[in-house]
Amino acid sequence: MKNTLAFLMFVLILSICSCNSDKRAGNQKITLTNTTNIELDNKAISIKRSEITQLPAGEKSPLLITESGDTIPAQLNDVDGDRQWDELFFVTNLTAKQSVIIQLNWVDAALNFTKRTNVRFGVRPVLDSKVSPADSATFYPDQLPGVIGYQHFQTDGPTWENDKVGFRLYLDGRNSVDVFGKKVAYMTPQNVGINAAGVTEANYSAMQEWGTDILAVGNSVGIGGISFMIGDSLARLGVTEKDSINNVDSTHFQIVANGPEKAIMKFTYNGWRPMNRDYFVQTTTSIWPGMYAFNNQVICKNLKGDETLVVGLVNSNTDHPVTEININDKWVALFTHDKQAVDKQWWLGLALLLPKDAYLGYIETPKTGSLSTTFLGKLKIENNKAVNYFAIAGWELSDERFKDSTYFKNYVSNFADQQAAEVTVTIE
Repeated sequence: MKNTLAFLMFVLILSICSCNSDKRAGNQKITLTNTTNIELDNKAISIKRSEITQLPAGEKSPLLITESGDTIPAQLNDVDGDRQWDELFFVTNLTAKQSVIIQLNWVDAALNFTKRTNVRFGVRPVLDSKVSPADSATFYPDQLPGVIGYQHFQTDGPTWENDKVGFRLYLDGRNSVDVFGKKVAYMTPQNVGINAAGVTEANYSAMQEWGTDILAVGNSVGIGGISFMIGDSLARLGVTEKDSINNVDSTHFQIVANGPEKAIMKFTYNGWRPMNRDYFVQTTTSIWPGMYAFNNQVICKNLKGDETLVVGLVNSNTDHPVTEININDKWVALFTHDKQAVDKQWWLGLALLLPKDAYLGYIETPKTGSLSTTFLGKLKIENNKAVNYFAIAGWELSDERFKDSTYFKNYVSNFADQQAAEVTVTIE
């Protein structure tokens, strides 16, 4: 009996020590609960560093294990730029009202997951140089392509994508957002926008194995690009291709995260000077797997009080009116559906998902001018208060069901419900 009791005591002490060791190593359980009656696909889960009470010492990588033993791809993001990660991010699927437990472990080696998001960015510093990959760059007014005689950036600016769709922003002063239609789930080649000589070239408009550039942007701000309405006047953030003087003192671009599950970029516009004013505008652009969309967060400073943020939905290749849908308590959608890809070759659905608490309706611009051929969703803005929205693009060669306007409309509505759905996160 004494031997048996001694053995049981030893096992108990060993178990306690083991548990304490696990806690010191930062191993914890994450419980996710879908509070809604809808099924969630690729639901984005963001956990703040402060919510994880047992952090390991040194640089470690998160290893998430489900109850069935599967690994969930995850990444750590330094969102605020202090060189310390502050977000644990992953996506997951949850059935209606489902609760799941995920084991959070920490390992020394970096884990290799299939890359489902990506940012591609390259800079050609001077005329005689070749394109080199970069994580950041600052664009100045004297670097307009029409002034210097060549394109400074690969694909005219950064390209971001996931397994469904790609986008790019004209960092060359225009600040419009274009669409890369994708036919494949893998990431597009790193040399898109570079010719055999290693210099910038617009070689992405011809159909490739992965897809092609599909949006006719013109003098709009594309899909999800921004500007202001000051009083009753439109003020473009930046310039058009034909302009020779920019109205932004400097535009700084930075890749914040370029991981397998989330890509994050920041665009900072210092000294935007429309109508003798001086604004600071910063957008944080994110994309994660499974959606035909990207997310944008906008923060403005030096507002006078008569400004309205306007978000673009280009209409250069459609004569149809925009459709407005009040989807749920959080989101309003504006969408168009037509053969509105380049040269009207393919069906393309475009949509903006705008926050209901900031939504002020929409307008249509004239067909000509520095900000034209577009519908503009209007959003209330305040100094230093973030405004958050999504831009969506569904191309028929990505999913042939996007040929049908009802299918695209239902996709947008379901996507809005997915974003509105709350998942509670408990860590112990």
